[in-house]
Amino acid sequence: MLKLAVFDFDSTLMDGETIDFFAQELGIGEKVAKITEEAMSGRLDFFESLQQRVGLLKGLDYKIVEEISQNLPYMPGAKETIRELKKRGVTVVCFSGGFRSATGFAKDILGYDADFSNILHEKDGKLTGLVGGDMMFNYSKGDMLVRLQNILGIKEEETFVCGDGANDLSMFAHAGTRVAFCAREILQAEANIIINEKDLTKILEKI
Repeated sequence: MLKLAVFDFDSTLMDGETIDFFAQELGIGEKVAKITEEAMSGRLDFFESLQQRVGLLKGLDYKIVEEISQNLPYMPGAKETIRELKKRGVTVVCFSGGFRSATGFAKDILGYDADFSNILHEKDGKLTGLVGGDMMFNYSKGDMLVRLQNILGIKEEETFVCGDGANDLSMFAHAGTRVAFCAREILQAEANIIINEKDLTKILEKI
């Protein structure tokens, strides 16, 4: 029986990559999206790619960051899937290599219990190009998952994880149910459920 469900945010609970939306405002969407793709496919170290991409956002008005973060397109079926899992008594958490400005806002809309993500540093109303937080490294999601399991007294076989990219691999290592959602090949290889349709409710048919 599942007791804990952990979802990635970008390209899983949300349809797209938050950082790519920010980059479009500065006219560097293609450049940042290319680095994102390399990182998500496992060809680039996540920490290095995050620093590199956030550095390119330096000078972006923080009001724009908040505006974009509060108007992101959520994945079809996200609300319904979380609602159903909670109805089954599952604790639902979001782990994101993205940003608290987006995951914190989405928490009450999508209904998950807690979010762990990164924070964009801003000064005088503009991004400084610096970032810090809970999910900075390739191993961060797995590390946080083990800590949560220990705190909540939840076993590996009672844990469900869902993501799309290489930085989700570390949490796949500690979960009995591993969902690759519209995912890169590197993650599909470690999954025991693969969904290739942009509809999160498809997961409910499999668990």
